[in-house]
Amino acid sequence: MISPDEARRVLREADCLHSRDAVETAIDRLAASTAEVLSERNPLVLGVMTGCVVLLGGLLSRWSFPMHLDYLHATRYRGKTRGGPQLHWLAQPQTPISGRTVVLVDDILDEGVTLDEIRRHCLNEGAEQVVSVVLVDKANPKRDPHIIADHAALQAPNRYLFGYGMDYHDYLRNAPGVFAVRGA
Repeated sequence: MISPDEARRVLREADCLHSRDAVETAIDRLAASTAEVLSERNPLVLGVMTGCVVLLGGLLSRWSFPMHLDYLHATRYRGKTRGGPQLHWLAQPQTPISGRTVVLVDDILDEGVTLDEIRRHCLNEGAEQVVSVVLVDKANPKRDPHIIADHAALQAPNRYLFGYGMDYHDYLRNAPGVFAVRGA
């Protein structure tokens, strides 16, 4: 765990990869392109907590089609900067998944392990289709090339990112843009 002062220092020294305006413009484009695909599907939108909060709020305020909304909380990170081997389910969706188009909204596609396990879980629960929507698709060479995001607002290099829902030691999810930790 780091202190608030350490979080402030990390933000001050970080490299801004995408400004607030650039991120908002990217979310505009993402909302428009995904609305074309989803508007007639009666989707069940599942926010992947906690990183999804900013993107999900942005998409919901831009999408004007009928949908159901729920969330799940599954993590490998548990406040750390590296994911562990096990996916920890803290909350499962309460809305039935069977026969639905399920839209997974998350902050980042990094190694892809979490998103892939959640996708498989939804298919095992009977989802007709699973569509993944992320804010950032990170160029991680360790990721299995078969694990992809169906829709991504932004691309980013393989560095440790935070802001717009992504955290650094459970801080800085509210940073006004997408930032990379200096030296990482």
